[in-house]
Formats: sequence, structure tokens, C-alpha cells
Amino acid sequence: MPTPLPHVIESVDHSAAEVETPEQLARCLRRGTVADLILQGLDLTDADLRDIDVTRAIFLGCTLSVTQATDVVARGAHVVPRFMDMPYPTQPSRLYTPDDLVAGFADGGFDAMYDTRVFRHYYAQGGATPPLREALAQRIHDHGIDNALANDTQKWIAEHGPNSIVGIMGGHAEHRGSAGYRHAARLAWMIAREGRLVLTGGGPGVMEAANLGAYLSTRTLEDLELAVDELAAVTDFHDGQAYTAAALAVRERYAPPPGTSWAQAGGLAIPTWFFGHEPANVFAARIGKMFSNASREELILKLSRGGIVFAAGRAGTVQEVFQAATMTFYGTVEHSGPFLFIGRQFWTDDLPVAALLRPLLSSAPVGDRSPLIHFTDDPAEAAGLLLARS
Repeated sequence: MPTPLPHVIESVDHSAAEVETPEQLARCLRRGTVADLILQGLDLTDADLRDIDVTRAIFLGCTLSVTQATDVVARGAHVVPRFMDMPYPTQPSRLYTPDDLVAGFADGGFDAMYDTRVFRHYYAQGGATPPLREALAQRIHDHGIDNALANDTQKWIAEHGPNSIVGIMGGHAEHRGSAGYRHAARLAWMIAREGRLVLTGGGPGVMEAANLGAYLSTRTLEDLELAVDELAAVTDFHDGQAYTAAALAVRERYAPPPGTSWAQAGGLAIPTWFFGHEPANVFAARIGKMFSNASREELILKLSRGGIVFAAGRAGTVQEVFQAATMTFYGTVEHSGPFLFIGRQFWTDDLPVAALLRPLLSSAPVGDRSPLIHFTDDPAEAAGLLLARS
């Protein structure tokens, strides 16, 4: 049985040791050293590294000539090269945007866009059980996304506080325009307007609705309802072409003003190619798409320290409920927020989680956590509970 942690060790900000942009690289070259730094995803073929101190530097996913790579290794650096024949970057230095995922859609449709091509490659390589070379490439890719998520969310938390990220979970099969879809969109709209960063699993259904609500949070509630009505013309995500086209049309029509914070421009999503048959959710401002579903689930729940909303869902959502309960039970997340279950009848009768969670959390080694559980049918009530946490 895991031992309760006496306290949570705060994340260390390693971003000062990372070189990810041409501007950062130029500053290092002027100083004459990249010693002990990590250079990620840079094209260095035109850089003169011969007189630069590279001791213990790590060149991760960078483009180097053979001569450069041989030289820096001989002088004490480590090189983890790009996998040139993969359809995805093996060391991304930033999170994806919706434009990254749908690249190719305008000219070639759903089959030609980046997100679809990567999923088909993933599936052809064995899905969750790839051969060794592919597994290594996927792990390095996910390491880059994990690192970018840490950098961006640490900055966000430093500026807005530990309770400022709210997770919204729920079923991927919730149809556009349904009551559940509208409830999730309204809730996200309300909390994003108050500066909370909405975090979802990046899929369709409730997840799309939540990012949509954050995307339209600078607009009126009437605009949000109109956007949902427009999306509801295509409810089945299995028709990837029409589903994506409808989302992109709404995204363009209701684009937030330039300079809008990423919380009010759609928030954050962490999807996975493990469920890559689901079309990309294009309403999140930043997207940490990963191959590993296990890593992605843990990250979503770990980051949602301002509370987690569970809308109606089935196996995947139930898994998240109990994974979150485990973290809260053992105190592995210091600022564990409330568990808000939207849909009282669903969560008390259809899937009666209250009967199990309340006695479980009341016996937590770190103290009674059962008061964290709330059930409601009202998105406004849920928003009030979340926003009450400073």
C-alpha cells in the first residue's frame, strides 16, 4: 500500500536550462557556451559550434550535420538525433495548436491532415504495442510534449495560483447540441470568463464542449448557444470530414480577439492517439497530444488542482473518477480541488459513485476528503463552487 506523502514536492522549473528558440540559441552562441544546457528541436546546420563550449550539453531532436554531431560528441556533448522518417517530430519543443493538427485539411480533407496521418501511422505500427524503434520515437515525442506542458502550466500557475486550472471530464459520445453538451459548454464559458484555465482530454463530446465554451468566453452566452446550434448540424464524430469542417467553420466565425489569453481562447487539451479514431478537438488554444494514454490521464488529473468536473460518461470517465480519487486519498496532489459531478441522477442512480467515494475519502490517511464531493444538475452552481476557490 502506498505511504501517504507528508507533503508534495513542488515542481522544479527547468526551463532556464532549455534552449528551444533561435533567439535563445543566438544568446548562447554570443556567450560562447551551451555547456550543461538542453537544446531541443533546433536546426543547427548553419550554426558555427566549433569554438562553443558544449560540455555535457544535450542536443535533443536537433538537426546537425554529420561533422557537427561527431565534433560535439567528441567534445563532451550528448546527441539524441531526430527520427527523420517519422510523420511526427520526435522532440517537439512546444505544444500543438489546432492549426498544427488540421494541417493538410484545407487541400486534402480529413485523410490528409496531420492528425489523421499520425494516427494511421500509429495504428499501422501496432497501436499501443509498437516495435522497439517506434516505441522509442513515441516516448521521445511524448517527453517533448510533457516538457512543454510543464513549462507552460508552471508559468500559468505562477501567475494565477495553484487552483486556477479546472479539469472538465465526460463522455466522448455526448452529441453536439444535447443537454449534456450545452451544460459543459456553459460551465466552461462561466469559469473561463473569470480567469480559470479549462483543461480537457481533447476529444469530442463533453471535452469539445468545454473547450468550445472557453473559446467563446469573450463573447456572449447567446453567441455560445448559436455556435452550438451550428455545430449540431453534424453530430456524429465518426464522419471525420464533416465533423471537422463544421468545427473549423465555427472556430473561424467566432474567433476571439487578437491578444486574448489562452484561457479565454479555448484553454488546454491533452488528447491521445490511443483514441485517434476520434477527430481532433480544434477549440483548445494549446494541445498536448501524446501517444501514451496512461501518461496523458495522469497529467490531466495532476494539473486539475482547481477542481475536476465529471459530466456523464462511461468507462473512460469512470476510470478518471477513481484515478483522481486515488490521488486525493493519498494526498499526492497537495491542492486537491472539489469533485463536481454534473448529472445527479446519472452519478447517484445509473453509476452510483457517491456510495463508494464518500466512505473511501472519509478514511483517507491525509484526513477526511469526503466534503470535496458535490452533485448538481446546474452548471451555474458548479461554476460557483469552483470560483469560490481562490
